[in-house]
Amino acid sequence: MNVLIVYAHPNPMSFTKAILDNFVKGVKEAGHQYEILDLYKEKFNPIFQDMDFSFFVDQDIPKELFQQMNLRVMIITLAGGPIKRFIAKWYIKNKTDDELIKLINSQKPKDVLLHQKKVAEADVLVFITQVFWMHFPALIKGWMERVLTYGFAYKLNEKGWKGDPEGRIPLLKIKKAVIMHPTFFNEKVYHEKGFKIIDHFFLFYQYDYNKHRIYRHYVGRNSRRHKLDRPNR
Repeated sequence: MNVLIVYAHPNPMSFTKAILDNFVKGVKEAGHQYEILDLYKEKFNPIFQDMDFSFFVDQDIPKELFQQMNLRVMIITLAGGPIKRFIAKWYIKNKTDDELIKLINSQKPKDVLLHQKKVAEADVLVFITQVFWMHFPALIKGWMERVLTYGFAYKLNEKGWKGDPEGRIPLLKIKKAVIMHPTFFNEKVYHEKGFKIIDHFFLFYQYDYNKHRIYRHYVGRNSRRHKLDRPNR
């Protein structure tokens, strides 16, 4: 199987890195292929910006919603200064709606397209990172918002466009999704008090979600040497 590991931690001596190293060792021993997306190392930008909206301009958007988006005004406004806005207005004045959609789609950020290609090729998607406020850290959350986009990770049918979450259509062929977290409190606390947002996120995409793998980090011990503490299951 092809395993894609999305990893985020700034400290190469952290307990999170120890979890990554142990997991990679097991993947190698099992004979699987793997790749690590080290978001800190590659300085991935988690901030959703203007060009990221291009992923949400799709041919199957209902026409009434498409009209509400007022793409012509948006393209001109986002073009930049007065001269660029003048050129943009002249360039799109005779273009059809379909041509506008193709123009906007051509502006998709290259860093996102590269990561989407890697996700599309993966059989297993693994997240290894720490916990902030019972959720993923901002870097991972931003990666999800920018990479797992409409038209790539999911689409909506008629019910979905009317606001029914049952109207989502998963598009990815991921066989399994796994999350690995180092934690301060024990596993019971986190499952009872938090993580529900993360769980719901993966259920939204309808992956075969293999729940959390929680590793408790004992304060005062060498985080890269002591035994990884989690239930044996």
